This record gives sequence, structure tokens and C-alpha cells, in this order.
Amino acid sequence: MNRLVWKLLRQHISIGQLSGFFLANLFGMMIVLLSVQFYRDVLPIFTEGDSFMKKDYIIATKKISTLGSFAGKSNTFTNDEIKELKSQPFTKSVGGFTPSLFKVSAGLGMQEAGIHLSTEMFFEAVPDEYVDVSLEKWHFDENTHSIPIIIPRNYLNLYNFGFAQSRSLPKLSEGLMSLVQMDIMMRGNGRVEQYKGNIVGFSNRLNTILVPQSFMDWANKSFAPDQEAQPSRLIVEVNNPTDTKITDYFQKHNYETEGDNLDAGKTTYFLRLITGIVLGVGLFISILSFYILMLSIFLLLQKNTVKLENLLLLGYSPTRVALPYYILTAGLNVLVLFLAIGSVMWIRSYYTDVIQALFPQLETGSLLPCIIIGCILFLAVSLLNILTIRKKIMSIWKGHVHQS
Repeated sequence: MNRLVWKLLRQHISIGQLSGFFLANLFGMMIVLLSVQFYRDVLPIFTEGDSFMKKDYIIATKKISTLGSFAGKSNTFTNDEIKELKSQPFTKSVGGFTPSLFKVSAGLGMQEAGIHLSTEMFFEAVPDEYVDVSLEKWHFDENTHSIPIIIPRNYLNLYNFGFAQSRSLPKLSEGLMSLVQMDIMMRGNGRVEQYKGNIVGFSNRLNTILVPQSFMDWANKSFAPDQEAQPSRLIVEVNNPTDTKITDYFQKHNYETEGDNLDAGKTTYFLRLITGIVLGVGLFISILSFYILMLSIFLLLQKNTVKLENLLLLGYSPTRVALPYYILTAGLNVLVLFLAIGSVMWIRSYYTDVIQALFPQLETGSLLPCIIIGCILFLAVSLLNILTIRKKIMSIWKGHVHQS
């Protein structure tokens, strides 16, 4: 019987109108899914392994003038200056770099490779929430005499492509460096102690030799109990790196930023902005395609009004009469979903090859964001289609009941 109902109702179906809906919906969904997937794949280039929605950080220092150097003027930040910076509308949080107040020297040796390096060095610490590597091994235990250390990734690059290359020494990978232990000698307050240093990560954000805040607090208290550690650098999390208020405030207070923190933040911000615009266009096209389908269905229902009334008069329920239309729209939406995901996979295979060639260390993400967003759109559009069709069928049925 359902076949007879379908044959009866499909006579006035417009292939052109449904094709228009299908193509518009496919194009709109493909833009949305490709935008989400491209953003997910490209964002690590700018964030270098940070979280999916990277926070924007600025490293702030005070300008060092010639006159100030001769006058012995301090370039550290006072508590009042830090509080004032925290109160600014562009600031989300502020953390200080705690310096080591004791003497530190380190030795690094690999007898098999014929390498032995020894140098005076320094330590700094920041609160754990500002560290941009895994915190799994980022803890200090006084009893083990072992210190976890994070070094800037560019230090390793300087060794590999500068020092090692000029002396025909073997290059060191990040994995190999994590296996190397350093001999750390600390002196101060009449004490001399030796610890082992383990490199647990490489930072792109923090250009310093980093140790846990808990270790720094303990070491400064033990080796320099009469001194107070005042930060000469601050790490500032901002809401929007393109905000001109940041530049104005820094110029007014004679502050500087290290590296290209603002430029990287601006790049990430514009990536989000462009992705948002493209997503908006895709969603707009999807909404238009939804209206095209609804127009087609309404015209089809209008042409079949008499037939629908007759079917309802024969005892068919509104749900049974509407079922062919449900199947038609859901089937089209399923086809659109699979074709859109397939198109994104095909396009993605091209741009990921380019990304991998430019950034070999970058790990390609999964298609999960694309699939999740696609399923959400499919369910939302299909549900709206079904509710709209049901509403139209019910209006015909109620009109028939009132006439009777």
C-alpha cells in the first residue's frame, strides 16, 4: 500500500527544484565542513602544538636605556606595576618569570659521540599554566635530586645547524635529548649541591631555561634566603592581540615585547576571523538550500492537496501520508552528507601534502571535527525538514476535519 501512496504522491515532484536544493545544500555543507577541517589542520602551524583554541600570550619587558644602565636603574617589575597590568581591559592573566638567585653551572656529555659541554647558566620559572609542553613529568621531588628542565626549541636548532654542523658532530633529535642527563651544580649561601637535570620538553613560547616553579621557590629559599626574586619579564595572556590598547599601554609605560608574540597572535586571530567568515558563507548557503527544499516541498504538497485529502479521508494517518516526503528529504540529506565528507577528504589530501612538505614535524589531525559537524548539520536540517512537512500535512488534515 505504501508503494501506491508513493506512486500517487511523486507525480508532481520537480526534478529541477530538488536538484537545486541538492546542489546548494551540498555546496553549503562542503564549505562548512572544509572550513572546520582546514582550520583544525592549519591551526597547529601557528600554535605549535598548543591547545585547539590557542591562548594569546605576550612576553613583556622593560626597555633598557643607556642612561638607566649607568644609573643602575632596575628593570624589574614591582607588585604595583603587575597589579596595574592585570587590571587592564585587554589582559586575562599575568604571570612573572622567577629568576634564580644562585649560581648554576651545567655539564652535558655523551662519550659515545665525543661530546662534552660545560657552561655557566641560569634558571627561570613561570606558573605551570603558562607552560606550553606536557606537564606529565613537570614536578620536582627534593629526595630524587633530579630537576625537570624545559629548553627553547631554537637552542636545539642552534646546536644542530650551527655548532654541530660546523664541527662535523652528530645532530641531536628531541627524542635523543630527552634521554640525556645534565650534571647541575648549584652554589649559594655557603652550600654546593649537585643534581641531575632531565630535559622533559622543548618550548616555542618561552625563550628561557625553564624549571618548575616549586623547584625555583625551594632553591631560592635554600641558596639565597636573604634575597627576593623580582621578575624582569612578565608573560601576559591577552584577549585580542590586535587590540591597539596593548600597543598604546606598552608605549606609555616604556614596555617592550619579545620576539613576534603580537605578530603570531595577530596571525592566529586573522585565521579565526577568515575561517569564521567562510563558515558564515557556508551556513548561509545551507540555509538558502533549506528554503529551496521547503519551497519545493510546499509546491509539491500544494499540487497534491486533493490527493492528500482523499488519502486522509480513506483513513490514512497524517504520519503515514507524510512518510514518503520524510524519506525523500532524509535520503537527499544523507547523500549530501556523504558526498560533502568525501569531497573534503579529497581536497584535504592535496593541501595536507603541501603542509607536510613545508612543516615535516607537524602531525596531521583526524577527520573527526568534519564528521561531527557534518552529522550535527544533517540531524538539524533533517529535523527541520520533518517538522515543517509534518506541520503542513497537519494543517491539511485539520482543514479537512473542519470542513467535514
